[in-house]
Amino acid sequence: MGANWRAVLFLAFAVACAATSASADATRDDPRVAALAREISDKGWIVYGARSPAGDWDLFLTRPDGSSVRNITNTPDASEAAPRFSPDGKKLLFRRLAKDAKISHDKWGFQGCLVIADADGANAKAIGGKGEYPWASWSSDGKRLSCLTKKGIRIVDPASGKVLRKIPRQGVYQQLFRSPDGKWFCGVTNHFGENWTVARIDVATGQINAVHKFRSCTPDWFGDSKGLIFSHRPGNQEGYGFTQLWMTDGDGKDSQLVYGQDGRHIYGGALSPDDRYVLMTAGPKDGSGADKDGGAIGIMRLADVPTIGGASEALRKVHGKTKDGPVVWLSKGWEPHWTYANVGGGK
Repeated sequence: MGANWRAVLFLAFAVACAATSASADATRDDPRVAALAREISDKGWIVYGARSPAGDWDLFLTRPDGSSVRNITNTPDASEAAPRFSPDGKKLLFRRLAKDAKISHDKWGFQGCLVIADADGANAKAIGGKGEYPWASWSSDGKRLSCLTKKGIRIVDPASGKVLRKIPRQGVYQQLFRSPDGKWFCGVTNHFGENWTVARIDVATGQINAVHKFRSCTPDWFGDSKGLIFSHRPGNQEGYGFTQLWMTDGDGKDSQLVYGQDGRHIYGGALSPDDRYVLMTAGPKDGSGADKDGGAIGIMRLADVPTIGGASEALRKVHGKTKDGPVVWLSKGWEPHWTYANVGGGK
């Protein structure tokens, strides 16, 4: 019965993947989308979390055009989420949770235990216990971790567990990431009178500045450490509105729309290692779909900013002229991350 049960689950999973792929491939009838898919096909690898045939969450690798997908954790008794390549692309960190745990799109950094593995998922090793090393992110050299605790930001040596430095968190309460050059932290704070404000902290001085106020979250860095990409739900929308992807510089002086679409909430914003492409997820409900099955993973050119998807009549009334470049949509996933390193073959 056990073997038959797994076979049925695998068949259902294969059918679902085929349906998703068919839907994505249908958009590639557009020659611009097909050209973008060819352009990015050999540009490294994307890692993301997604549902497995058994219903838990595993980590998967894929080429940016959606080819060569493979499960790199395969842990039927646990779930894995929020993978992040090290700066050199040789290592991977992620959170491991109980199989049936509900992943929180806001608080996942506090959930489960931290795991560090090779970039292809091999040699996975838990670092600490449940709830330890919260919101761990890589240092610029990949040798240290920055963690966000209630008592402040801690820079830690993962090999020994020793805390090397303590920095006040300045009201930052989630989504902490260190910049590629190591000079800054970004995160979400209530320090400036708005609970959902993207902020930047100077690692050397501990000083904080607001980057983007009002319903802004999930920030991530550009490779040059000068710009940030983040999700934002503006107030000038009809009804409750939809979350869009925005970008700005570290001072918050040049904010602009990256991608938006009426009827879709855009999260998971990140950049390719050379800052030429934008990575994101799109789902029909608030949050990034971690509590369900994730959202469709999309890739567009940064040169095509701003882009609005679909008819989106309400959104177009706000933004006027946009570039509306092509987007390559892949299967459903959550918190994707990109490396150009050789991970099990290819560039």
